[in-house]
Amino acid sequence: MIEARSLTKSYDDLTRGPVAALSDLSFRAEPGQVYGLLGPNGAGKTTALRILSTVLEPTSGTAIVGGFDCVTQPELVRHQIGFISANTAVYDRMTAWEMVEYFGRLYGMDDDELRGRMELLFERFEMQEIRDLLGAKMSTGMKQKVSIARAIVHDPPVLIFDEATTGLDVLVARALLDAVAELRDQGKCIVFSTHIMREAERLCDRIAIMHRGHILAEGTLDELRDRHEQHDLEELFFQLIRKQQAEHADAR
Repeated sequence: MIEARSLTKSYDDLTRGPVAALSDLSFRAEPGQVYGLLGPNGAGKTTALRILSTVLEPTSGTAIVGGFDCVTQPELVRHQIGFISANTAVYDRMTAWEMVEYFGRLYGMDDDELRGRMELLFERFEMQEIRDLLGAKMSTGMKQKVSIARAIVHDPPVLIFDEATTGLDVLVARALLDAVAELRDQGKCIVFSTHIMREAERLCDRIAIMHRGHILAEGTLDELRDRHEQHDLEELFFQLIRKQQAEHADAR
């Protein structure tokens, strides 16, 4: 459902010259699976997800979503995905209902299909109380619920969560994680980026640990534990990062 093949993304820096945000990144995520991108800030997670969502074009490599190429067929890719991040803005002068409805119409949904889908989502995410609330008056948690509803109103087969729990209180974050697990059980292909180990342990069927645009390790949680002889994911993560940093320092 999602396949990244040797993705590279470089930027020109006036002081340092070309800077690689991604270097030869490859992974595959399947339907009914949560594929986790785990890494610190600056690891390249968001760059990878922006390429998959057609916001950025790679310098080289290929990204395929739902059988469509993210560079040559971006409009078809966008109909396959829903994108949720911690920074997704809502419109201050639109109500929750109006915002979700607006995005449904952008996806070309007819009136009956759209209304039925919205009623289902507003009930599922306990949004009936904020149905007529303006975006300007919403809390962070309310805004995130609206962001999720509008991202999945067209029932896409692929969902991309880019550190979506950042800034949420514990109850709203828990509700979001429960929603991700439910969507996986519905057969969705989900890419879930985070730097929170507990989230990765709880949700992800496969995990790629990233650092400086590279994948340092990839596999199921059990595979990673066995391969690196470390049961604790956080300690495993730090071991890999420290090793990478030491190798980088030696290469200078």
